[in-house]
Amino acid sequence: MEKPSFHKRESERLESLKSYFVLDTESEEEIDSLTQLASEICETPISLVSLIDEDRQWFKSKIGIDVNEASRDLAFCAHAINETDELLVIEDARTDKRFFDNPFVTNTPSVIFYAGVVLKSDQNLPLGTLCVIDHAPRKLSDKQIGSLKIISKQIMNLLNYKKSIRKQEELRVRLLQKNHELESFASIAAHDLKSPLANIMSAATIFSETYASQLDSQGKLLIDSIEKSGERLILLIDGLLKFSKIDDVRLLEKSKVNLNEVITDFTTLIGNGGNLIISLKSELNAIETYSILLDQILINLFTNSLKYCDKKITEIELFVTENSSHYLFIVKDNGPGIDEKYQGKIFNLFQTASLHDQYGNKGNGIGLATVKKIIEKLGGTIQVESQVGKGAEFHFSISKYN
Repeated sequence: MEKPSFHKRESERLESLKSYFVLDTESEEEIDSLTQLASEICETPISLVSLIDEDRQWFKSKIGIDVNEASRDLAFCAHAINETDELLVIEDARTDKRFFDNPFVTNTPSVIFYAGVVLKSDQNLPLGTLCVIDHAPRKLSDKQIGSLKIISKQIMNLLNYKKSIRKQEELRVRLLQKNHELESFASIAAHDLKSPLANIMSAATIFSETYASQLDSQGKLLIDSIEKSGERLILLIDGLLKFSKIDDVRLLEKSKVNLNEVITDFTTLIGNGGNLIISLKSELNAIETYSILLDQILINLFTNSLKYCDKKITEIELFVTENSSHYLFIVKDNGPGIDEKYQGKIFNLFQTASLHDQYGNKGNGIGLATVKKIIEKLGGTIQVESQVGKGAEFHFSISKYN
């Protein structure tokens, strides 16, 4: 009897095998049915899905035997994984110098005929075999061998699919953990940073008022810069905190939202000296949704239109329609438009289409990222349509049933 040699890439092969997390797992109906099919097609009493680890062969699936594993030194499959043509056929093991005195041949389970097709990982490394076994010498037809190869591929498709699902679940868990870490960080940042920032801004204001007569123009400019920088940092921290806390919208309650009242309220809230006109274009008077979230969406979009408008009067039109499953919105403005090269980026965190708004302030790229996140939580989508010089249209939807 000859002991099987180790594969030329044994350490890599073992790592690949372990990456499937399949060793010592329960039997699975999908794989067992394929093993049974191999036995029926080849008309053999025994068929196995045999995986080769460091010192044993372990049977993920078995037809015709009761044991779960055997020594690697005795395993026909440990020889098969070294075959260059990925197939090992032994028509009569009693006449083969490698196996004639193997205990599996001379004793139970009396392996006389053996045919094994190598199961290869997604890294093209052999994990084991799909094999069929008989207690008497025999041959397989080309059709039977072809069927074995097809079944072996289907087994690997199943194993690869399960491996992919497990990786996705691991990624999901890691992302959830990262999200929790982000929420914790945002809360700590809001608490630990806003208070000293407010103190700095307050001190700057007091300093400016108390010592105004003693400050030259450069000094006043520096104090003003401190105040504006503090305001910007507080807005940034608030934005990050808001972005991190959007979670399950079903924890909120829906209410009836009067669209005309929304227009009136927002015009009063963000308009300044009649520089803003918002008009409603809709046959709907009211919709049923989460008013607090719709307010966040619209105030971000309306405020952006106002901030970046290059006209003396900002004109915004809100179109609202519906279909069987969603409310459909368009926010259209008369601003400078958004260059096509920025349109795919503006909904990403910290990405902006313009360096400064009409007041000279630099955007932080949080508002539209927050809008996108809210809309997705509401079962909708958002996209922008725009040409430079012709304003922008933000099209978004929210589900009626989320």
